[in-house]
Amino acid sequence: MVPLSETMATFYHALLLDLSMTAYLAVIPVLGYIFWLFSGWKSVNIKWISIYNLVLLILFSIISVVNFNIYREWGTKVNAKAFGFAFSSPGEALASGASSPIALSLGLLALLIIGGYFLQKRLIANALTFEKSPIWLRVLTSVLLIVFSFMFIRGGFKGSPITQSMAYFSEEQTLNHAAVNTEWNLIRSILSEKMTRKNPYEYMDAKKADLLIQDLYTTEKDSTTSILTTSRPNIVMVIIESFTADLTQTLGNETGITPHFDSLMNQGVLFSNLYASGSRTDKGIIASLAGFPTLAAGSIVRYPEKMQKLPAISQSLARNGYHTSFYYGGESEFDNYKAFILSHDYKKLIDKNNFKGNAAKSFWGQYDEAVFQKQLQELNTEQQPFYSTLLTLTNHEPYTLPGKSKFGTGDNVAKFKSTAYYTDSCINAYLNEAKKQPWYNHTLFVFVADHGHPLPKQTHDISTPGRYHIPLLFFGEVIKKEFRGKKFSNVGSQVDIAATLLAQLNIPAKEFNWSKNLLNPYTKPFAYFSWDNGMGFIDNEQCVTFDNVGKMTLFNSNEKDKEGTIKRLDLAKAYLQKVYQQFIAL
Repeated sequence: MVPLSETMATFYHALLLDLSMTAYLAVIPVLGYIFWLFSGWKSVNIKWISIYNLVLLILFSIISVVNFNIYREWGTKVNAKAFGFAFSSPGEALASGASSPIALSLGLLALLIIGGYFLQKRLIANALTFEKSPIWLRVLTSVLLIVFSFMFIRGGFKGSPITQSMAYFSEEQTLNHAAVNTEWNLIRSILSEKMTRKNPYEYMDAKKADLLIQDLYTTEKDSTTSILTTSRPNIVMVIIESFTADLTQTLGNETGITPHFDSLMNQGVLFSNLYASGSRTDKGIIASLAGFPTLAAGSIVRYPEKMQKLPAISQSLARNGYHTSFYYGGESEFDNYKAFILSHDYKKLIDKNNFKGNAAKSFWGQYDEAVFQKQLQELNTEQQPFYSTLLTLTNHEPYTLPGKSKFGTGDNVAKFKSTAYYTDSCINAYLNEAKKQPWYNHTLFVFVADHGHPLPKQTHDISTPGRYHIPLLFFGEVIKKEFRGKKFSNVGSQVDIAATLLAQLNIPAKEFNWSKNLLNPYTKPFAYFSWDNGMGFIDNEQCVTFDNVGKMTLFNSNEKDKEGTIKRLDLAKAYLQKVYQQFIAL
Protein backbone atom coordinates (compact mmCIF):
# COMPACT_ATOMS: atom_id res chain seq x y z
CA MET A 1 0.00 0.00 0.00
CA VAL A 2 1.51 3.33 -1.07
CA PRO A 3 1.29 6.02 1.67
CA LEU A 4 -0.93 8.99 0.88
CA SER A 5 1.99 11.35 1.49
CA GLU A 6 4.01 9.65 -1.27
CA THR A 7 1.06 9.78 -3.66
CA MET A 8 0.62 13.50 -3.01
CA ALA A 9 4.36 14.04 -3.55
CA THR A 10 3.73 13.09 -7.19
CA PHE A 11 2.26 16.56 -7.79
CA TYR A 12 5.36 18.26 -6.42
CA HIS A 13 7.80 16.19 -8.43
CA ALA A 14 5.70 16.73 -11.55
CA LEU A 15 6.14 20.50 -11.41
CA LEU A 16 9.36 20.80 -13.44
CA LEU A 17 8.05 18.92 -16.46
CA ASP A 18 4.63 20.56 -16.13
CA LEU A 19 6.22 24.01 -16.11
CA SER A 20 8.44 23.07 -19.03
CA MET A 21 5.45 21.99 -21.11
CA THR A 22 3.53 25.11 -20.08
CA ALA A 23 6.44 27.31 -21.12
CA TYR A 24 6.56 25.67 -24.54
CA LEU A 25 2.85 26.30 -25.03
CA ALA A 26 3.20 29.89 -23.83
CA VAL A 27 5.88 30.82 -26.39
CA ILE A 28 3.35 32.18 -28.92
CA PRO A 29 1.34 34.26 -26.39
CA VAL A 30 4.58 35.57 -24.81
CA LEU A 31 5.94 36.71 -28.18
CA GLY A 32 2.58 38.34 -28.90
CA TYR A 33 2.66 40.16 -25.57
CA ILE A 34 6.17 41.48 -26.20
CA PHE A 35 5.07 42.73 -29.63
CA TRP A 36 2.06 44.54 -28.15
CA LEU A 37 4.24 45.99 -25.39
CA PHE A 38 6.26 47.92 -27.98
CA SER A 39 3.43 48.59 -30.42
CA GLY A 40 2.09 51.62 -28.60
CA TRP A 41 -1.46 50.22 -28.61
CA LYS A 42 -3.51 51.02 -25.53
CA SER A 43 -5.85 48.03 -25.87
CA VAL A 44 -5.57 44.70 -27.69
CA ASN A 45 -8.29 42.15 -28.41
CA ILE A 46 -6.99 38.69 -27.44
CA LYS A 47 -9.99 36.47 -28.22
CA TRP A 48 -7.68 34.38 -30.42
CA ILE A 49 -5.94 33.19 -27.24
CA SER A 50 -9.23 31.69 -26.10
CA ILE A 51 -9.41 29.75 -29.39
CA TYR A 52 -5.74 28.72 -29.00
CA ASN A 53 -6.45 27.52 -25.46
CA LEU A 54 -9.59 25.66 -26.51
CA VAL A 55 -7.76 23.75 -29.25
CA LEU A 56 -5.03 22.77 -26.79
CA LEU A 57 -7.62 21.91 -24.14
CA ILE A 58 -9.46 19.48 -26.42
CA LEU A 59 -6.26 17.97 -27.81
CA PHE A 60 -4.64 17.46 -24.41
CA SER A 61 -7.84 16.11 -22.89
CA ILE A 62 -8.02 13.47 -25.61
CA ILE A 63 -4.34 12.61 -25.11
CA SER A 64 -4.88 12.30 -21.35
CA VAL A 65 -7.82 9.92 -21.72
CA VAL A 66 -5.99 7.88 -24.36
CA ASN A 67 -3.01 7.75 -22.01
CA PHE A 68 -5.12 6.19 -19.24
CA ASN A 69 -5.97 3.23 -21.46
CA ILE A 70 -2.57 2.86 -23.08
CA TYR A 71 -0.88 2.82 -19.70
CA ARG A 72 -3.29 0.17 -18.46
CA GLU A 73 -2.50 -2.11 -21.42
CA TRP A 74 1.13 -1.31 -22.24
CA GLY A 75 2.55 -0.20 -18.90
CA THR A 76 3.96 2.94 -20.55
CA LYS A 77 2.63 6.42 -21.26
CA VAL A 78 1.34 7.48 -24.66
CA ASN A 79 4.31 7.77 -27.01
CA ALA A 80 5.35 8.01 -30.65
CA LYS A 81 4.66 4.31 -31.21
CA ALA A 82 1.08 4.69 -30.01
CA PHE A 83 0.50 7.71 -32.26
CA GLY A 84 2.14 5.98 -35.22
CA PHE A 85 -0.11 3.00 -34.54
CA ALA A 86 -3.20 5.25 -34.46
CA PHE A 87 -2.40 7.05 -37.72
CA SER A 88 -1.12 4.06 -39.71
CA SER A 89 -3.79 1.60 -38.49
CA PRO A 90 -6.74 3.56 -37.03
CA GLY A 91 -9.08 0.58 -37.22
CA GLU A 92 -6.73 -1.68 -35.30
CA ALA A 93 -6.12 1.09 -32.77
CA LEU A 94 -9.86 1.31 -32.11
CA ALA A 95 -10.05 -2.45 -31.70
CA SER A 96 -7.11 -2.42 -29.32
CA GLY A 97 -8.90 0.07 -27.13
CA ALA A 98 -12.27 -1.61 -27.35
CA SER A 99 -11.74 -3.39 -24.02
CA SER A 100 -11.32 -0.04 -22.28
CA PRO A 101 -14.13 1.33 -20.08
CA ILE A 102 -15.78 3.47 -22.78
CA ALA A 103 -18.34 5.22 -20.57
CA LEU A 104 -15.72 6.13 -17.98
CA SER A 105 -13.31 7.35 -20.67
CA LEU A 106 -15.93 9.52 -22.34
CA GLY A 107 -17.05 10.84 -18.97
CA LEU A 108 -13.50 11.83 -18.03
CA LEU A 109 -13.01 13.44 -21.45
CA ALA A 110 -16.17 15.51 -21.03
CA LEU A 111 -15.19 16.49 -17.49
CA LEU A 112 -11.74 17.66 -18.57
CA ILE A 113 -13.04 19.69 -21.50
CA ILE A 114 -15.99 21.24 -19.66
CA GLY A 115 -13.92 21.98 -16.55
CA GLY A 116 -11.13 23.53 -18.60
CA TYR A 117 -13.54 25.60 -20.66
CA PHE A 118 -15.23 26.91 -17.48
CA LEU A 119 -11.88 27.92 -15.97
CA GLN A 120 -10.87 29.64 -19.19
CA LYS A 121 -14.07 31.68 -19.28
CA ARG A 122 -13.59 32.69 -15.66
CA LEU A 123 -9.86 33.47 -15.69
CA ILE A 124 -8.88 34.70 -19.17
CA ALA A 125 -9.93 38.16 -20.33
CA ASN A 126 -10.85 39.01 -23.92
CA ALA A 127 -8.70 42.16 -24.03
CA LEU A 128 -5.44 43.56 -22.65
CA THR A 129 -4.98 47.18 -21.62
CA PHE A 130 -1.52 48.79 -21.58
CA GLU A 131 -0.52 51.75 -19.44
CA LYS A 132 2.12 54.08 -20.74
CA SER A 133 5.53 53.05 -19.37
CA PRO A 134 9.19 53.99 -19.95
CA ILE A 135 11.10 52.08 -22.61
CA TRP A 136 13.59 50.67 -20.10
CA LEU A 137 10.75 49.02 -18.15
CA ARG A 138 9.31 47.46 -21.30
CA VAL A 139 12.75 46.17 -22.30
CA LEU A 140 13.34 44.75 -18.82
CA THR A 141 9.89 43.11 -18.81
CA SER A 142 10.55 41.55 -22.22
CA VAL A 143 13.98 40.23 -21.19
CA LEU A 144 12.60 38.75 -17.99
CA LEU A 145 9.76 37.06 -19.87
CA ILE A 146 12.21 35.51 -22.34
CA VAL A 147 14.67 34.46 -19.63
CA PHE A 148 12.00 32.88 -17.43
CA SER A 149 10.38 31.12 -20.39
CA PHE A 150 13.76 29.68 -21.38
CA MET A 151 14.44 28.69 -17.78
CA PHE A 152 11.14 26.81 -17.45
CA ILE A 153 11.54 25.13 -20.84
CA ARG A 154 15.05 23.98 -19.97
CA GLY A 155 14.20 23.08 -16.38
CA GLY A 156 16.56 25.62 -14.81
CA PHE A 157 20.06 26.85 -15.48
CA LYS A 158 21.88 23.75 -14.30
CA GLY A 159 24.46 21.98 -16.46
CA SER A 160 22.05 19.45 -17.99
CA PRO A 161 18.66 20.29 -19.47
CA ILE A 162 15.42 18.80 -18.22
CA THR A 163 14.87 15.06 -18.58
CA GLN A 164 12.17 12.60 -17.54
CA SER A 165 14.34 11.39 -14.67
CA MET A 166 13.81 14.75 -12.92
CA ALA A 167 10.26 13.60 -12.21
CA TYR A 168 11.31 10.22 -10.80
CA PHE A 169 11.25 10.05 -7.02
CA SER A 170 9.65 6.81 -5.84
CA GLU A 171 10.33 3.08 -5.81
CA GLU A 172 6.72 2.75 -7.00
CA GLN A 173 7.01 3.08 -10.78
CA THR A 174 3.40 4.07 -11.29
CA LEU A 175 4.01 7.24 -9.25
CA ASN A 176 7.13 8.05 -11.28
CA HIS A 177 5.22 7.64 -14.52
CA ALA A 178 2.37 9.77 -13.16
CA ALA A 179 4.85 12.56 -12.40
CA VAL A 180 6.06 12.66 -16.01
CA ASN A 181 4.01 15.18 -17.99
CA THR A 182 2.11 13.21 -20.63
CA GLU A 183 2.41 15.74 -23.45
CA TRP A 184 6.06 16.48 -22.72
CA ASN A 185 6.77 12.75 -22.79
CA LEU A 186 4.92 12.37 -26.10
CA ILE A 187 6.85 15.16 -27.81
CA ARG A 188 10.16 13.81 -26.52
CA SER A 189 9.21 10.37 -27.79
CA ILE A 190 8.33 11.70 -31.26
CA LEU A 191 11.59 13.63 -31.52
CA SER A 192 13.79 10.79 -30.24
CA GLU A 193 12.05 8.29 -32.51
CA LYS A 194 13.81 9.88 -35.47
CA MET A 195 17.24 9.76 -33.90
CA THR A 196 18.76 6.58 -35.28
CA ARG A 197 22.30 7.81 -35.65
CA LYS A 198 23.24 8.12 -32.00
CA ASN A 199 23.13 5.33 -29.45
CA PRO A 200 21.09 6.56 -26.44
CA TYR A 201 22.26 3.60 -24.37
CA GLU A 202 25.99 4.11 -24.08
CA TYR A 203 26.64 2.90 -20.56
CA MET A 204 30.27 1.87 -20.82
CA ASP A 205 33.36 1.75 -22.98
CA ALA A 206 32.65 -0.11 -26.22
CA LYS A 207 35.51 -2.56 -25.62
CA LYS A 208 34.16 -3.49 -22.19
CA ALA A 209 30.71 -4.08 -23.66
CA ASP A 210 32.23 -6.21 -26.41
CA LEU A 211 34.09 -8.38 -23.89
CA LEU A 212 31.04 -8.86 -21.67
CA ILE A 213 28.83 -9.96 -24.56
CA GLN A 214 31.57 -12.08 -26.12
CA ASP A 215 31.97 -13.97 -22.85
CA LEU A 216 28.21 -14.57 -22.65
CA TYR A 217 28.18 -16.28 -26.02
CA THR A 218 31.48 -18.18 -25.70
CA THR A 219 30.90 -21.91 -25.17
CA GLU A 220 33.34 -24.61 -24.19
CA LYS A 221 32.11 -26.81 -27.04
CA ASP A 222 29.94 -26.27 -30.11
CA SER A 223 27.74 -29.23 -29.39
CA THR A 224 24.05 -30.08 -29.45
CA THR A 225 21.68 -32.67 -28.01
CA SER A 226 19.94 -34.15 -31.03
CA ILE A 227 16.25 -34.64 -30.27
CA LEU A 228 14.95 -35.32 -33.80
CA THR A 229 14.78 -38.50 -35.82
CA THR A 230 15.52 -36.61 -39.06
CA SER A 231 17.52 -33.56 -40.07
CA ARG A 232 14.97 -32.44 -42.65
CA PRO A 233 11.52 -32.46 -41.05
CA ASN A 234 8.69 -30.23 -42.15
CA ILE A 235 8.42 -27.36 -39.68
CA VAL A 236 5.29 -25.54 -38.56
CA MET A 237 5.94 -22.62 -36.22
CA VAL A 238 2.92 -21.26 -34.38
CA ILE A 239 3.39 -17.86 -32.69
CA ILE A 240 0.53 -17.47 -30.22
CA GLU A 241 -0.78 -14.03 -29.32
CA SER A 242 -0.26 -13.09 -25.64
CA PHE A 243 0.13 -16.73 -24.59
CA THR A 244 1.88 -16.02 -21.32
CA ALA A 245 3.17 -18.88 -19.17
CA ASP A 246 0.69 -17.77 -16.50
CA LEU A 247 -2.17 -19.15 -18.59
CA THR A 248 -0.95 -22.73 -18.23
CA GLN A 249 -1.13 -25.16 -15.35
CA THR A 250 2.34 -26.52 -16.06
CA LEU A 251 4.12 -23.16 -15.81
CA GLY A 252 1.57 -20.84 -14.18
CA ASN A 253 -0.47 -23.14 -11.94
CA GLU A 254 -3.70 -22.00 -13.63
CA THR A 255 -6.18 -24.82 -14.15
CA GLY A 256 -8.72 -25.17 -16.91
CA ILE A 257 -7.54 -22.42 -19.27
CA THR A 258 -5.17 -24.35 -21.56
CA PRO A 259 -5.88 -28.05 -20.92
CA HIS A 260 -4.82 -29.19 -24.39
CA PHE A 261 -1.58 -27.22 -24.47
CA ASP A 262 -0.71 -28.51 -21.01
CA SER A 263 -1.18 -32.02 -22.36
CA LEU A 264 1.10 -31.22 -25.31
CA MET A 265 3.78 -29.93 -22.95
CA ASN A 266 3.91 -33.38 -21.38
CA GLN A 267 4.35 -35.04 -24.77
CA GLY A 268 6.90 -32.76 -26.42
CA VAL A 269 10.11 -30.96 -25.48
CA LEU A 270 9.37 -27.98 -23.26
CA PHE A 271 11.73 -25.09 -22.53
CA SER A 272 10.21 -24.13 -19.20
CA ASN A 273 12.27 -21.02 -18.41
CA LEU A 274 12.00 -19.11 -21.65
CA TYR A 275 11.50 -15.33 -21.74
CA ALA A 276 10.08 -13.06 -24.42
CA SER A 277 12.41 -10.38 -25.70
CA GLY A 278 9.79 -7.62 -25.43
CA SER A 279 6.20 -6.82 -24.60
CA ARG A 280 4.59 -6.32 -28.03
CA THR A 281 3.90 -8.51 -31.06
CA ASP A 282 6.17 -6.57 -33.44
CA LYS A 283 9.13 -7.26 -31.15
CA GLY A 284 8.14 -10.87 -30.56
CA ILE A 285 8.00 -11.65 -34.28
CA ILE A 286 11.47 -10.24 -34.92
CA ALA A 287 12.90 -12.04 -31.89
CA SER A 288 11.30 -15.39 -32.75
CA LEU A 289 11.84 -15.40 -36.51
CA ALA A 290 15.01 -13.33 -36.90
CA GLY A 291 16.76 -13.87 -33.56
CA PHE A 292 17.12 -10.12 -33.05
CA PRO A 293 16.57 -8.67 -29.55
CA THR A 294 14.47 -5.66 -28.61
CA LEU A 295 15.71 -2.06 -28.58
CA ALA A 296 13.92 -0.79 -25.45
CA ALA A 297 11.99 2.29 -26.64
CA GLY A 298 12.84 1.65 -30.30
CA SER A 299 11.48 -0.98 -32.67
CA ILE A 300 13.27 -2.12 -35.80
CA VAL A 301 9.96 -2.78 -37.60
CA ARG A 302 9.63 0.98 -38.01
CA TYR A 303 12.71 0.92 -40.25
CA PRO A 304 12.09 -1.57 -43.06
CA GLU A 305 15.40 -0.69 -44.71
CA LYS A 306 17.18 -1.93 -41.58
CA MET A 307 14.79 -4.79 -40.85
CA GLN A 308 15.34 -6.38 -44.24
CA LYS A 309 19.06 -6.72 -43.46
CA LEU A 310 18.38 -9.06 -40.57
CA PRO A 311 18.76 -12.79 -41.15
CA ALA A 312 15.68 -14.97 -40.67
CA ILE A 313 14.93 -18.64 -40.11
CA SER A 314 12.86 -18.61 -43.31
CA GLN A 315 15.87 -17.50 -45.35
CA SER A 316 18.13 -20.21 -43.93
CA LEU A 317 15.52 -22.88 -44.60
CA ALA A 318 14.70 -21.59 -48.09
CA ARG A 319 18.38 -21.87 -48.99
CA ASN A 320 18.20 -25.50 -47.88
CA GLY A 321 15.27 -26.51 -50.04
CA TYR A 322 12.33 -25.64 -47.81
CA HIS A 323 9.08 -24.27 -49.21
CA THR A 324 8.00 -21.36 -47.05
CA SER A 325 4.66 -19.78 -46.13
CA PHE A 326 3.18 -17.38 -43.58
CA TYR A 327 -0.43 -17.37 -42.31
CA TYR A 328 -2.08 -14.56 -40.38
CA GLY A 329 -5.76 -13.76 -39.91
CA GLY A 330 -5.18 -10.02 -39.65
CA GLU A 331 -3.82 -7.31 -41.93
CA SER A 332 -0.22 -8.22 -42.78
CA GLU A 333 0.65 -4.59 -43.51
CA PHE A 334 0.10 -3.78 -39.84
CA ASP A 335 3.34 -2.79 -38.08
CA ASN A 336 5.34 -3.64 -41.22
CA TYR A 337 4.81 -7.40 -40.81
CA LYS A 338 4.42 -7.70 -44.55
CA ALA A 339 7.71 -5.90 -45.17
CA PHE A 340 9.50 -8.44 -42.99
CA ILE A 341 7.72 -11.47 -44.44
CA LEU A 342 8.24 -10.55 -48.05
CA SER A 343 11.87 -9.57 -47.61
CA HIS A 344 12.83 -12.83 -45.88
CA ASP A 345 12.05 -15.52 -48.44
CA TYR A 346 8.51 -16.40 -47.44
CA LYS A 347 7.15 -17.47 -50.80
CA LYS A 348 3.50 -17.47 -49.79
CA LEU A 349 1.71 -14.92 -47.59
CA ILE A 350 -1.87 -15.49 -46.48
CA ASP A 351 -3.62 -12.76 -44.50
CA LYS A 352 -7.22 -11.64 -43.94
CA ASN A 353 -7.48 -10.47 -47.56
CA ASN A 354 -7.21 -14.10 -48.74
CA PHE A 355 -10.28 -15.30 -46.83
CA LYS A 356 -13.62 -15.40 -48.60
CA GLY A 357 -17.14 -15.99 -47.35
CA ASN A 358 -19.27 -14.74 -44.52
CA ALA A 359 -17.60 -16.49 -41.60
CA ALA A 360 -17.55 -14.63 -38.29
CA LYS A 361 -14.68 -12.17 -37.93
CA SER A 362 -13.20 -10.15 -35.12
CA PHE A 363 -12.26 -6.53 -35.64
CA TRP A 364 -8.66 -7.69 -36.20
CA GLY A 365 -9.64 -10.19 -38.85
CA GLN A 366 -10.23 -13.93 -39.04
CA TYR A 367 -10.59 -15.93 -35.86
CA ASP A 368 -7.85 -18.46 -35.15
CA GLU A 369 -9.97 -21.44 -36.13
CA ALA A 370 -10.30 -20.23 -39.72
CA VAL A 371 -6.58 -19.51 -40.02
CA PHE A 372 -5.58 -22.96 -38.75
CA GLN A 373 -8.03 -24.57 -41.17
CA LYS A 374 -6.68 -22.52 -44.07
CA GLN A 375 -3.10 -23.50 -43.32
CA LEU A 376 -4.04 -27.14 -42.87
CA GLN A 377 -5.81 -27.29 -46.23
CA GLU A 378 -2.94 -25.69 -48.11
CA LEU A 379 -0.19 -27.71 -46.44
CA ASN A 380 -1.83 -30.80 -47.90
CA THR A 381 -0.77 -29.59 -51.34
CA GLU A 382 2.55 -28.03 -50.27
CA GLN A 383 5.74 -29.59 -51.53
CA GLN A 384 7.89 -31.06 -48.77
CA PRO A 385 9.95 -30.19 -46.84
CA PHE A 386 8.02 -27.07 -45.86
CA TYR A 387 8.41 -24.36 -43.26
CA SER A 388 5.15 -22.62 -42.42
CA THR A 389 4.62 -19.88 -39.83
CA LEU A 390 1.22 -19.09 -38.33
CA LEU A 391 0.56 -16.03 -36.16
CA THR A 392 -2.64 -16.17 -34.11
CA LEU A 393 -4.61 -13.07 -33.05
CA THR A 394 -7.82 -13.96 -31.20
CA ASN A 395 -6.19 -13.74 -27.75
CA HIS A 396 -5.82 -10.00 -28.25
CA GLU A 397 -7.89 -7.19 -26.86
CA PRO A 398 -10.84 -6.60 -27.13
CA TYR A 399 -11.00 -10.38 -26.50
CA THR A 400 -14.03 -11.21 -28.65
CA LEU A 401 -15.08 -14.72 -29.66
CA PRO A 402 -17.27 -16.26 -32.38
CA GLY A 403 -19.20 -18.26 -29.77
CA LYS A 404 -19.75 -18.64 -26.05
CA SER A 405 -17.05 -17.42 -23.67
CA LYS A 406 -15.82 -20.19 -21.38
CA PHE A 407 -15.16 -17.86 -18.44
CA GLY A 408 -17.77 -15.23 -19.24
CA THR A 409 -17.34 -11.58 -20.15
CA GLY A 410 -17.59 -9.94 -16.75
CA ASP A 411 -14.20 -8.26 -16.97
CA ASN A 412 -10.98 -8.33 -18.99
CA VAL A 413 -9.56 -11.19 -16.93
CA ALA A 414 -12.54 -13.39 -17.76
CA LYS A 415 -12.49 -12.38 -21.43
CA PHE A 416 -8.73 -12.94 -21.69
CA LYS A 417 -9.01 -16.41 -20.17
CA SER A 418 -11.87 -17.19 -22.53
CA THR A 419 -9.98 -16.20 -25.69
CA ALA A 420 -6.93 -18.16 -24.48
CA TYR A 421 -9.16 -21.19 -23.89
CA TYR A 422 -10.55 -20.76 -27.41
CA THR A 423 -7.07 -20.60 -28.98
CA ASP A 424 -6.07 -23.67 -26.98
CA SER A 425 -9.08 -25.54 -28.38
CA CYS A 426 -8.16 -24.40 -31.91
CA ILE A 427 -4.65 -25.81 -31.51
CA ASN A 428 -6.10 -29.11 -30.31
CA ALA A 429 -8.55 -29.35 -33.22
CA TYR A 430 -5.79 -28.41 -35.65
CA LEU A 431 -3.42 -31.12 -34.43
CA ASN A 432 -6.17 -33.75 -34.35
CA GLU A 433 -6.91 -33.02 -37.99
CA ALA A 434 -3.21 -32.77 -38.89
CA LYS A 435 -2.65 -36.30 -37.55
CA LYS A 436 -4.80 -37.58 -40.40
CA GLN A 437 -2.52 -36.01 -43.02
CA PRO A 438 0.36 -37.88 -44.67
CA TRP A 439 2.87 -35.15 -43.78
CA TYR A 440 2.14 -35.20 -40.03
CA ASN A 441 4.62 -37.92 -39.07
CA HIS A 442 7.43 -35.94 -40.73
CA THR A 443 6.62 -32.59 -39.10
CA LEU A 444 8.05 -30.69 -36.16
CA PHE A 445 5.65 -28.22 -34.55
CA VAL A 446 7.17 -25.27 -32.70
CA PHE A 447 4.82 -23.36 -30.40
CA VAL A 448 5.87 -20.07 -28.79
CA ALA A 449 4.12 -16.94 -27.54
CA ASP A 450 4.82 -13.57 -29.13
CA HIS A 451 5.06 -11.97 -25.67
CA GLY A 452 3.79 -12.27 -22.12
CA HIS A 453 0.90 -10.38 -20.54
CA PRO A 454 -0.15 -8.87 -17.18
CA LEU A 455 -3.37 -10.90 -17.36
CA PRO A 456 -4.72 -13.17 -16.01
CA LYS A 457 -2.94 -12.83 -12.66
CA GLN A 458 -2.33 -9.06 -12.78
CA THR A 459 0.70 -9.45 -10.53
CA HIS A 460 3.48 -8.59 -13.01
CA ASP A 461 4.24 -5.02 -13.98
CA ILE A 462 6.30 -4.15 -17.05
CA SER A 463 9.61 -4.40 -15.15
CA THR A 464 9.22 -7.86 -13.57
CA PRO A 465 10.44 -11.07 -15.24
CA GLY A 466 7.09 -12.82 -14.83
CA ARG A 467 5.68 -10.42 -17.42
CA TYR A 468 8.00 -11.99 -20.03
CA HIS A 469 7.79 -15.68 -19.07
CA ILE A 470 6.38 -17.63 -22.01
CA PRO A 471 6.28 -21.27 -23.16
CA LEU A 472 8.41 -22.69 -25.97
CA LEU A 473 7.43 -26.19 -27.05
CA PHE A 474 8.82 -28.55 -29.70
CA PHE A 475 6.21 -31.20 -30.53
CA GLY A 476 5.69 -33.96 -33.09
CA GLU A 477 6.37 -37.52 -34.16
CA VAL A 478 9.83 -36.51 -35.38
CA ILE A 479 10.97 -36.09 -31.76
CA LYS A 480 12.87 -39.10 -30.44
CA LYS A 481 10.80 -41.08 -27.97
CA GLU A 482 13.31 -40.66 -25.15
CA PHE A 483 12.89 -36.88 -25.30
CA ARG A 484 9.09 -36.74 -25.34
CA GLY A 485 7.92 -35.16 -22.11
CA LYS A 486 11.41 -33.80 -21.42
CA LYS A 487 11.67 -30.33 -19.84
CA PHE A 488 14.75 -28.17 -20.24
CA SER A 489 14.82 -25.73 -17.32
CA ASN A 490 17.83 -23.55 -18.16
CA VAL A 491 16.94 -19.91 -18.76
CA GLY A 492 16.65 -18.97 -22.41
CA SER A 493 15.27 -16.29 -24.68
CA GLN A 494 12.88 -16.04 -27.58
CA VAL A 495 15.84 -15.00 -29.76
CA ASP A 496 17.40 -18.45 -29.14
CA ILE A 497 14.81 -20.25 -31.28
CA ALA A 498 16.81 -19.66 -34.47
CA ALA A 499 20.10 -21.21 -33.32
CA THR A 500 18.34 -24.02 -31.44
CA LEU A 501 16.17 -25.05 -34.37
CA LEU A 502 18.85 -24.75 -37.05
CA ALA A 503 21.29 -26.79 -34.98
CA GLN A 504 18.80 -29.69 -35.02
CA LEU A 505 18.83 -29.48 -38.82
CA ASN A 506 22.63 -29.23 -39.08
CA ILE A 507 22.26 -25.81 -40.70
CA PRO A 508 24.80 -23.11 -39.72
CA ALA A 509 23.39 -20.29 -37.59
CA LYS A 510 26.42 -18.01 -37.22
CA GLU A 511 24.63 -15.06 -38.83
CA PHE A 512 22.19 -15.11 -35.90
CA ASN A 513 24.77 -13.59 -33.60
CA TRP A 514 22.29 -12.93 -30.76
CA SER A 515 20.86 -16.44 -30.80
CA LYS A 516 22.29 -19.37 -28.83
CA ASN A 517 21.58 -23.09 -28.98
CA LEU A 518 19.44 -24.04 -25.99
CA LEU A 519 20.16 -27.72 -26.66
CA ASN A 520 23.92 -27.26 -26.38
CA PRO A 521 24.76 -28.43 -22.83
CA TYR A 522 27.63 -25.92 -22.74
CA THR A 523 25.54 -22.84 -23.61
CA LYS A 524 25.40 -20.25 -20.83
CA PRO A 525 21.81 -19.92 -19.58
CA PHE A 526 20.49 -16.35 -19.68
CA ALA A 527 17.90 -14.07 -21.22
CA TYR A 528 17.69 -10.35 -21.91
CA PHE A 529 14.42 -8.45 -22.27
CA SER A 530 13.45 -4.79 -22.52
CA TRP A 531 10.53 -2.39 -22.54
CA ASP A 532 10.17 1.29 -23.45
CA ASN A 533 12.13 2.66 -20.50
CA GLY A 534 14.32 -0.20 -19.36
CA MET A 535 15.76 -3.68 -19.62
CA GLY A 536 16.37 -6.81 -17.62
CA PHE A 537 18.81 -9.69 -17.40
CA ILE A 538 18.00 -13.10 -15.97
CA ASP A 539 19.98 -16.31 -15.58
CA ASN A 540 19.58 -19.44 -13.47
CA GLU A 541 20.60 -17.63 -10.27
CA GLN A 542 19.27 -14.09 -10.38
CA CYS A 543 17.19 -11.52 -12.26
CA VAL A 544 17.77 -7.77 -12.21
CA THR A 545 15.84 -5.09 -14.13
CA PHE A 546 16.84 -1.47 -14.63
CA ASP A 547 15.05 1.76 -15.53
CA ASN A 548 16.91 3.75 -18.18
CA VAL A 549 15.16 6.99 -17.30
CA GLY A 550 15.21 6.96 -13.52
CA LYS A 551 18.61 5.20 -13.50
CA MET A 552 17.45 2.81 -10.81
CA THR A 553 17.10 -0.91 -10.21
CA LEU A 554 13.42 -1.86 -10.35
CA PHE A 555 13.53 -5.58 -9.60
CA ASN A 556 16.16 -7.73 -7.94
CA SER A 557 15.49 -11.36 -7.09
CA ASN A 558 18.51 -11.50 -4.78
CA GLU A 559 19.35 -8.12 -3.25
CA LYS A 560 21.84 -9.72 -0.83
CA ASP A 561 24.14 -10.66 -3.71
CA LYS A 562 25.67 -7.22 -4.32
CA GLU A 563 28.41 -8.53 -6.62
CA GLY A 564 25.94 -10.57 -8.67
CA THR A 565 23.62 -7.59 -8.96
CA ILE A 566 26.37 -5.35 -10.33
CA LYS A 567 27.47 -8.08 -12.73
CA ARG A 568 23.99 -8.61 -14.15
CA LEU A 569 23.26 -4.91 -14.39
CA ASP A 570 26.46 -4.51 -16.40
CA LEU A 571 25.41 -7.39 -18.66
CA ALA A 572 21.97 -5.86 -19.23
CA LYS A 573 23.50 -2.48 -20.06
CA ALA A 574 26.17 -3.97 -22.31
CA TYR A 575 23.55 -6.05 -24.11
CA LEU A 576 21.26 -3.12 -24.89
CA GLN A 577 24.22 -0.93 -25.84
CA LYS A 578 25.53 -3.54 -28.30
CA VAL A 579 22.12 -4.35 -29.78
CA TYR A 580 21.35 -0.70 -30.41
CA GLN A 581 24.78 -0.14 -31.92
CA GLN A 582 24.14 -2.95 -34.37
CA PHE A 583 20.74 -1.42 -35.18
CA ILE A 584 22.44 1.89 -36.04
CA ALA A 585 24.99 0.11 -38.23
CA LEU A 586 22.39 -1.83 -40.22
